[in-house]
Amino acid sequence: MSVRDLIILGCSSQQPTRLRNHGAYLLRWNDEGLLFDPGEGTQRQFIFAEIAPTVVTRIFVSHFHGDHSLGLGSMLMRLNLDKVTHPIHCYYPASGQIYFDRLRYGTIYHENITVILHPVFSSGIVHQDEQFCIEAFFLDHGVENIGWRVTESPVRKFNKEKLDLLGVRGPLVRTLTEKGILELGGHTVSLDDVSKVVPGDVFAVAIDTRPCQAVIDLAFHAQMFLCESTYLERHKHLAEKHHHLTAKEAAYMASQACVNHLILTHFSARYQNVEEFADEARTIFPHTDAADDFKRFPFPKKNT
Repeated sequence: MSVRDLIILGCSSQQPTRLRNHGAYLLRWNDEGLLFDPGEGTQRQFIFAEIAPTVVTRIFVSHFHGDHSLGLGSMLMRLNLDKVTHPIHCYYPASGQIYFDRLRYGTIYHENITVILHPVFSSGIVHQDEQFCIEAFFLDHGVENIGWRVTESPVRKFNKEKLDLLGVRGPLVRTLTEKGILELGGHTVSLDDVSKVVPGDVFAVAIDTRPCQAVIDLAFHAQMFLCESTYLERHKHLAEKHHHLTAKEAAYMASQACVNHLILTHFSARYQNVEEFADEARTIFPHTDAADDFKRFPFPKKNT
């Protein structure tokens, strides 16, 4: 089974600190690497995390404030330097196309990688393939800003006991899979008689937003929800002023969305101890953790 985990490459907000880099988040899932909001210094953070940048197959930019996008150009150049042969899918608000282009071509280099652009114009499904369904949700941040919901494709799982009971073995399993029905020993066996479709797991991300219904919608029943919580409740006035969340607000929405695991991130540089965020959020949503640079969170399968 391929590795499934979320690696925090940075968890600070606009201003990095001595211990916290600009935000960047790598989700390794189904032999792919999904990189969210690569801030300044992301390429170097890969080195400290002892992860090869070549694992990246998709890059998501929620919006084009610098702490969410200044590492985009250097990441593309690094993948170019490493001569990756797989395509790099990039998802971002269409209104920020000019900023995407500036970051991508900010310096001189000979591009030899394949970059597939997915500018997002409206909420809804923005990409679907054999691995994932990717949905975009526009959030409330004062500029166009996207939250993401990534759902792995459903899979069909066979019940070995039922297969054995009905005598479906070897090449017959493949025949049944392809045709959906099988005549065996005077009986008709359908695919649904010996298997079921299992929904895929869900990962959700909301970084930079005020509380809004879109956050709850994108996180609904997600196994893991990565959410900004720039401020603690005692600085709620700053969260309102700058269009951000407090830890308690993030926890409340996670509770409303019935998520399994909440991870808080994007902390203001004014705070030294990120565990304060988790402590505050747990009063509302107990299964909460605080991100920290190079911390890893397992992303185990929920559905069986």
